[in-house]
Amino acid sequence: MATLKLDAHTTAMIIQDLQNDVIIEGGAFASSGAPAHAKKQNIVANVAALAAAMRRAGGRVIHVHYIVEPGAPGLKLNAPLFQGIRDGNAVVRGSWGAAPVAGLEPQPGDNVVEKMRMNAFHGTNLDTLLRGFGIETVVVTGAWTNFSIEHTARHGADAGYRMVVATDGTSTIDDEWQKAALNFALVQIAERASCEEIADALGQGKG
Repeated sequence: MATLKLDAHTTAMIIQDLQNDVIIEGGAFASSGAPAHAKKQNIVANVAALAAAMRRAGGRVIHVHYIVEPGAPGLKLNAPLFQGIRDGNAVVRGSWGAAPVAGLEPQPGDNVVEKMRMNAFHGTNLDTLLRGFGIETVVVTGAWTNFSIEHTARHGADAGYRMVVATDGTSTIDDEWQKAALNFALVQIAERASCEEIADALGQGKG
């Protein structure tokens, strides 16, 4: 892969679904293996460091949180994942499970987008924000790599954005699923680089 180059002023970073229920022990999906894989990926520290670098360089940081109301009214249960959210009473507004993980709370100047689907663009104002900020490149971090991350990257590419997925700023339930997403599903969709490589690329101009 050619050396990654990013213009920070036309780059936004998405921090997607890094909420307690999704990747923390004691959360609604803890039995899936997600907390262990998140720790193995060192995702919280890696994403926090990249977000700090993005802010320093003048890029945008956008938090995308999966939020449902108590009882999940309006959550269409057409897929097992959505059924699991309802059945697990997960990511309910105002709950510990819906809160961002410690160390990844939105900071002044960040934006927050709420969603009820896997894809961060679907039914949200994300695209409107990105176009309003003049964004051309979207860096995607978060969980889970083979669900929400992949869905968002695919939509972003189709919408005309250059997509970059952070290889150690994403996690899922195990290495097998992680590799399937990064090394197969996303190969022709997005560039893939570590959080450190992405941070180093900021300010180097358009790639």
